[in-house]
Amino acid sequence: MKYFTKEWYDEMQVSGFLTFPETEEEWEEGQAGYREQGIDPQEVHRRDLEDKKEDLLKFLPDSFHPYIYDGTLNSTYPTPELREMADRWEADYETRFDALLDDYSRHYESIKEFLPPGAIQLTEKSLHDCIVKNVEHPADDELVLVIDCSSGFHYFKDVKVKFTGVSEAIIPEDITGAWWLYNEIYLNGDQVELHVLFDTPMTEVTIVFKDIQIEELE
Repeated sequence: MKYFTKEWYDEMQVSGFLTFPETEEEWEEGQAGYREQGIDPQEVHRRDLEDKKEDLLKFLPDSFHPYIYDGTLNSTYPTPELREMADRWEADYETRFDALLDDYSRHYESIKEFLPPGAIQLTEKSLHDCIVKNVEHPADDELVLVIDCSSGFHYFKDVKVKFTGVSEAIIPEDITGAWWLYNEIYLNGDQVELHVLFDTPMTEVTIVFKDIQIEELE
């Protein structure tokens, strides 16, 4: 992946971690909600922080690190100083995020006229948040993915994605059950090169092919 890399995805999760309640009252209501369910909110905050600690230290400036190490980044209502730092970082992140999207959009528009219709459909009707149900190899140069799109944004049913004229397919055997996150598409000589970032497991799939058809299944 050149654009939507694992590192890019990890930083995006850090951005979500810095979403704070607008008021202290909202914060207290959230804590009370945990307690009403018999859940210790501090334990939830501790686990959440531990899960993201490595990426938080990697992507956030040193000024955030004391809040990460002492646990107050997410275990107390944010101080004005912390909120101001988070707002500055978020503004910078959003600028970089928008620039990356614009860069990829320009790349895609520059090759769109040379892509087969199925590749355009795959790009413009995203499979984001869809789940791989099955992988088949009907022939040496064919690859079929059955995708559950009930949690996606477009088809809301199973689809069959059939790649033909496949010359390369780098795809793990345990891809069944993985979530389709983001994809990039390129020209590779007279073929098309697709890269897909999946989660659970976090992996990148590469498929080089001549054509692609997407069929909605009943």
